[in-house]
Amino acid sequence: MKIILISPTWKIRAKEKRMDRGKVFKFPQLSLLAVAAVTPPEVEIELIDENVEEIDFNKEADLVGITSMTATAPRAYEIADRFREKGILVVLGGMHPSALPQEAIQYADAVVIGEAEPTWPRLIEDFKRGGKETLKPFYGDGRRVDLSQICPPRRSLLKRNKYIITRVLQVSRGCPFDCSFCSVSKFFGKKYRLRPIKDVVAEIKSLVGKSLYSRFIAFLDDNIMGNVKYAKELFRALIPYKLLWVGQASINVAQDIELLELAANSGCKALFVGFESISPSSLREADKRQNKISFYKKAIERFHRFGIFLEGAFIFGFDNDDKSIFKKTVNFIKKVKLDAVQFGILTPFPGTRLSSKLSREGRIIDHDWSNYDIANVVFKPKLMTPQELKEGFTWAYQHVYSFPGIFRRLSGMISGRRWRYLGPVLTLNLAYRRIFKGVKRAKDPAKG
Repeated sequence: MKIILISPTWKIRAKEKRMDRGKVFKFPQLSLLAVAAVTPPEVEIELIDENVEEIDFNKEADLVGITSMTATAPRAYEIADRFREKGILVVLGGMHPSALPQEAIQYADAVVIGEAEPTWPRLIEDFKRGGKETLKPFYGDGRRVDLSQICPPRRSLLKRNKYIITRVLQVSRGCPFDCSFCSVSKFFGKKYRLRPIKDVVAEIKSLVGKSLYSRFIAFLDDNIMGNVKYAKELFRALIPYKLLWVGQASINVAQDIELLELAANSGCKALFVGFESISPSSLREADKRQNKISFYKKAIERFHRFGIFLEGAFIFGFDNDDKSIFKKTVNFIKKVKLDAVQFGILTPFPGTRLSSKLSREGRIIDHDWSNYDIANVVFKPKLMTPQELKEGFTWAYQHVYSFPGIFRRLSGMISGRRWRYLGPVLTLNLAYRRIFKGVKRAKDPAKG
């Protein structure tokens, strides 16, 4: 028996552009590696990531599994149709099919709802017994995975030369914060579930070697420091392995100096942090109450002092955002010298409270899921037009990643001896800059 597991790209019109993007933006799809890990050993598996390689639709397989986020759903459905036309059964799973299973089943023979590990082995057994006749349309009973029972991801399936890093792992799932725009807590639950630290250490020992590259690790948790007690114990256990690691955390973890020191000593070099907004009203609207704007500057200084780079994420389009938000945000970024920045347009992903609110108000204007990529406006903002929101988003990116903008931000790299890693940080900044190569120069909407 052979199964092909696929991570799709955006719709076909965006495929070439995404495949051309540098390795710096490409990470392996950990969820498919986890699915492969719970697949019976006698089953042959091939993994295809369409963001780095083409799909050969002439390949033979007994079953195809496709994971999908909202923005990749249209392409996932296209791929499913192609394989089903050949008589190959298709299973869909991931965030989007879990949020809209009745939509997804129109393009698949079965849909996995929620985390796949508890139900995937049963799905394989059903398929083996009688193919389509014994396959159920929906799999998923709402159970959360016990992280002490999970298997290590099957990284041997990866095309290692396609990614900047293949040593990716996860130590936790779930999030107690219920931000209005986020689907993480609905998919993974509102409580942190944690892997036993001994299991994490054992997995890392199996990955690292003597070379610098072999000690480069990416933690793909939504907030690796969400449980402070656990994080401190984990970081203490990692210190002997001399890692260089990157991850994601909340800005409020900078309130704990001991936590930052342990993170740095364990090898933390960079964190992706969701600032979301510099507007108190917008943070309240998003229910991001753990973020304190008055603490932002001091928090950034503390991260930098411990040699930790920050990529800050900001969202535009909240009901309290007017046309002045773009320049205010850019000025803040320049002032605090963030090392890298990701901007996003507020997006009502299916299953979120934001989606329900905007639907009730009749403000969703675009139902093409491929535009739900945080770079397109799919709803009517309150205090500006959709065109002004898109223009401001583009202007902010172009301004922050202009050569003067990059130079000004990276001039702060002396603190925490971060200048030693100027090469990788500059590479990331230039990669962001290339995204807007050829895009018409935008104007600040506040200037009319």
